[in-house]
Amino acid sequence: MSEAAKTLDGWYCLHDFRTVDWTTWKMLSSDDRQAAIHEFLGLLEKWGAVQSDNKGSNALYTVVGQKADFMMMILRPTMEELNELETEFNKTKLAEFTIPAHSYVSVVELSNYLPADSDENPYENPHIKARLYPILPTAKYVCFYPMDKRRQGNDNWYMLPMEDRKNLMRSHGMIGRQYAGKVKQIITGSVGFDDYEWGVTLFSDDVLQFKKLVYEMRFDEVSARYGEFGSFFVGNILKLESIHSFLHVN
Repeated sequence: MSEAAKTLDGWYCLHDFRTVDWTTWKMLSSDDRQAAIHEFLGLLEKWGAVQSDNKGSNALYTVVGQKADFMMMILRPTMEELNELETEFNKTKLAEFTIPAHSYVSVVELSNYLPADSDENPYENPHIKARLYPILPTAKYVCFYPMDKRRQGNDNWYMLPMEDRKNLMRSHGMIGRQYAGKVKQIITGSVGFDDYEWGVTLFSDDVLQFKKLVYEMRFDEVSARYGEFGSFFVGNILKLESIHSFLHVN
C-alpha cells in the first residue's frame, strides 16, 4: 500500500453559488426590494466584522455565464459555522428570490508534498498559518474549479510511491510559482466532503492569467496524466457599493 499524504487543515470553506429569479424579483415593490438589499448588506457587514477580527473570511463575486449569477465564498473555523451562515442567508428576504445553483464544501489544506518545515508545530509557523487561515483577497476576478487525481489503470495516482508523487508535485508547483504576484491560489481539500477531492480557487486582477496558468499546467504530468477536472466558474468582484446596482431592476 502506498503511503498516504498527510495534511495540515485550516478553515472550513463553502462556495455557495446562486441564481437570481429576476422575474419574481421584479414583481416586488421598489420599497420591498430596497428592504431586502438593505438586509443583505447588513448580513455582509456582519460577516465583514468577523473577518476584521481574523475569525474567518468571505468574498462575493458575480458569475459570468449561465451556471450562476453570484458566488459567496465563506471561510470559518468550524463546519457548524458554515452551516449556520448558509442558513442565515437562506432566511433573508433576498434568498427567497435566489435558486441554489451549485455548492462546494471543503477545508483549506496543505499537504506533506510541500517542502518540510523545521518547526515542531507547523500550526505556529506564521507563514503556514497565513496559508491555512487566509483572508481572501479583493482581486477583480475569481476562478473556481474542483479536481480529482485519476485512478485508472497505469494512471493511478494513488498507486505511485510517495517519493514519485513528491517529485511530480514539486515540478507542478514550479509552474504555479511563476505566477506569484499575478495569481493568488487557495487549495481546499474535499475528500469525504464533496464530489471531488480538491477545490481550487484562483484570484487575479488580470482575468487572462487564469487561462494562461491552467493551460500551462495542462502540459505538466500531474495534470496531463493524473488530473480530472470539474466545471469551471469565473466571475467579477461584487463590492458592497455595487450591490444596489447589481440588484437594481426597472
